[in-house]
Amino acid sequence: MTEINEERLAELLRALPPAPEAWLRAAQELAPARRTLDEIVTRAEADARFRQALLADLESALAAEGYEPPPGVVDALRERLRSA
Repeated sequence: MTEINEERLAELLRALPPAPEAWLRAAQELAPARRTLDEIVTRAEADARFRQALLADLESALAAEGYEPPPGVVDALRERLRSA
């Protein structure tokens, strides 16, 4: 395999087309979405009443607690609660 130094790697990276805008937005939204998801799951693990409310009616329970997560977070949360 050919050895590539840092300068050559930088040249190759610069030659790539820019990332699509949708990819950039998704990358920017990923960390906050993951924090929200982790916060809700941690709280559900510690608070049986909150967990029961989430299991009974996820969207209503989140709204009642002031959460306004994007749809992707709601879907991921639904999956995590289902598998727990």
